[in-house]
Amino acid sequence: MKSLIIACAVLFMGCASTSSQKSSVMQQSTELLVSENQGGTDAPGFKIIEDEKDFRNIISGSFGISEPGKESYIKYPQFPKNKKVVVYNLGTFRSGSHKIEEIKNISVKNKILYVEVPAGEPSGGMEIQVISNPWFIFTVPADYQFNSVELKYSK
Repeated sequence: MKSLIIACAVLFMGCASTSSQKSSVMQQSTELLVSENQGGTDAPGFKIIEDEKDFRNIISGSFGISEPGKESYIKYPQFPKNKKVVVYNLGTFRSGSHKIEEIKNISVKNKILYVEVPAGEPSGGMEIQVISNPWFIFTVPADYQFNSVELKYSK
């Protein structure tokens, strides 16, 4: 009986340590680089950014405009090496904030990249109808192979 309790405790401890390793591996495998409320396309979709020039062209409008000939005060994120960089357009929304603030998890199944993000909190009362086209840029491991991206909203 005593050995059974010890075996269960060892099994429980092993499972507990595995889950924390899993989350730290996920944190190393993905990073949210830029997220904006405006500037995306009307339809949801994604594009893999191939080089730093394309990356800078996409994010330049989200950090403001600096005057020509003056040193820029803008601190752009670095273009990641050894990772795929993905820009995802959420489409058009008529009200509320749809800016992505966090990526909880990523996974690939059947050539679909699933990106788990927190569900937006509903706001009460009357809102002004504002059309927004949110988008965000994130990284995934270079060896991920996918043909489409789907967002999964979780609480």
